[in-house]
Amino acid sequence: MRATGRLLSLIESDRRDEVLAVLEPGPIRVVGVTGPPGAGKSTTIAAMVAGYRARGQRVAVLAVDPSSPYSGGALLGDRIRMAQHINDPDVLIRSVATRGHLGGLAAAVPAAIRLLGGLGYDLILLETVGVGQSEIEIAAVADPTLVILNPGAGDAVQAAKAGLLEVADILVVNKADREGADRTVRELRQETHAPILKLVAARDEGIPELLEAVDAHHRTDTPERRTARARAQILSLAQTRLRTHPDLDTLAAAVAAGHGDPYTAAENLLRPAESEAALP
Repeated sequence: MRATGRLLSLIESDRRDEVLAVLEPGPIRVVGVTGPPGAGKSTTIAAMVAGYRARGQRVAVLAVDPSSPYSGGALLGDRIRMAQHINDPDVLIRSVATRGHLGGLAAAVPAAIRLLGGLGYDLILLETVGVGQSEIEIAAVADPTLVILNPGAGDAVQAAKAGLLEVADILVVNKADREGADRTVRELRQETHAPILKLVAARDEGIPELLEAVDAHHRTDTPERRTARARAQILSLAQTRLRTHPDLDTLAAAVAAGHGDPYTAAENLLRPAESEAALP
């Protein structure tokens, strides 16, 4: 487990390419879990981990958190609700800081997924904190993406406004023993055709049905959907690299001073990348 942690640290560093170069990628499933703060994502994930472990599967949890402005580390690294799995050698729980990646999803996540597949994990549960655009980007690497909401409190309406329903493959109304759960389900049915499940994660109620829904969705995956996810990953990571391009500030200053136009500047920014891509 410590060795895996060290490899993941390398994946998050400038030595990422060294690790990827020696990896033999293996098959691995990625299930995304997102939703607004307080919806019970960590509790749901802990219950899902228990369900997958009962099947004999090795499970990794990657929790993507906002980066600390001081240390660059993950702010939400304690994951108290997942503590029941801490001593299980076949469960890995890791917080990954976003480190300024555009959209919120950590740039190291695709590499971490490849690493964990190579190390023999069967499934990754990828959690985002539910702020910014990380909820949207999670759909680029996960299949399916679960969106977890609470009854009432306008969560269904807010989820629709935030675009969450657009990426939801499966909607989960957690804490379904609370008043307003059925109303929330009805509101969601008016907004989306995605499957909607109710559960009480803290009591493991509805977890078997949720795992079956995840399996059913995975069975319907297609090459076209996998290609679309890969395309979204590539575009997201390329956009991040462009944001840190050494010529960006110089080009921006020139455009701001009236010595150029943004169209030509954009072409100049892309040209080196295009040249490198053409190399064998």
